[in-house]
Amino acid sequence: MRLFAALSLLLAVLAAPSAFAASSLQGDGGVSEFYAWTGKVKGKPGRLLRQEPLPEKLVLENAASGTRILYTSTDGLGGKDRVVVSGDLFLPKGDPPKGGWPLLAWAHGTVGVADVCAPSWAGRSPRDKTYLAFWLARGYAVVASDYQGLGVAGGHPYLATRPAAYSMLDAVRAVQKGGFPVSRRVVLIGQSQGGGAAFATAAYAPAYAPELDIRGTVATGTPYFSPEAQTVLQAARPRDAVDPTLGYNLLIHSLLEQIDPGFRLEDYVADAALPLARKAGTGCFGDLARGVLQEGWTFNRTYRVDPAERMLPAYALMGYPTLTIPTPIFMGTGANDRDVPPGMQLSLAADACRAGGTIQSHIYPGLDHSGAVNGSTKESSAFVEAVFAGRPVAGNCKALPTPPPA
Repeated sequence: MRLFAALSLLLAVLAAPSAFAASSLQGDGGVSEFYAWTGKVKGKPGRLLRQEPLPEKLVLENAASGTRILYTSTDGLGGKDRVVVSGDLFLPKGDPPKGGWPLLAWAHGTVGVADVCAPSWAGRSPRDKTYLAFWLARGYAVVASDYQGLGVAGGHPYLATRPAAYSMLDAVRAVQKGGFPVSRRVVLIGQSQGGGAAFATAAYAPAYAPELDIRGTVATGTPYFSPEAQTVLQAARPRDAVDPTLGYNLLIHSLLEQIDPGFRLEDYVADAALPLARKAGTGCFGDLARGVLQEGWTFNRTYRVDPAERMLPAYALMGYPTLTIPTPIFMGTGANDRDVPPGMQLSLAADACRAGGTIQSHIYPGLDHSGAVNGSTKESSAFVEAVFAGRPVAGNCKALPTPPPA
């Protein structure tokens, strides 16, 4: 009954696009005029609107150039209206091969929901810089969407998979049609929020962008918000201990504001915790996580009322349209992941296997949520090389790794 009620509310919201109104947690502003598009947004999605060189400090190591881009996409919440999305493109050093540099579409992890957190504006974490430089050094171009609502006006539908997938697919379209020396072949890569975005992009591509030549997907730290996986997640999250992953909950409030006009922070968040919760609209994820740690917030201290029931419609938007993915998927999981529990990730691998996919699932002992990103490159680079070359890729569905002991 709880799930039915949540889905009923979700369908009602999706039928009323006017409900997607920006509100107190949407974090608009603080970026340059490049991100402000005042003209009409019409025509097919994936049209490059403008570009500019990235500031030198934002150009990744091993990149010959970095370009900030603005392009058209489809509103992934309502599913119809055109929106503007920002991102950037990095090209390797040297001369491109015939047909252009093989293209990786990078899906970033959680940065926040405020415009100033957009990676094309704020830059990237040391972990991601190392990871993307690894691929650039091997001759891959990287296009990276900021996702709908990050950098540009409007709310960022945090963790909602369809908006991220549309943003990713249209970033690929924009650079492939924009005169850049990139190939028609594409591999999707992503971490955490971006792992879910990459998986979802592979799932949405056949219907939304069937013309794209997507060869495979690399996803690490990938969330899976099935009812069973949510049980695993809730069991892994402490209620009376200080928990920096509480910051994820605070960001989900912004998605709730967009899909549920009746949601009010004050109804759920304790008065003392409201200043921290409202920082979701102005600060980035690091600010929230540090605030939780420095001020000693626990789940039970933060909430006056458990928002679990109210968050069900948001969780419904975080799922995947299908687990039957036509292209191979590499999944990397840190055995010590506390942000996205290994059991959740391995459940996704198992269910995708049952749906008939080609899944390579790897678990990395001693590595946490972040560690699995660069810790998986030996195996993931072999996977990427194979799928770009059109060689068969073997899955391990018959011998999937098992979750580590709790």
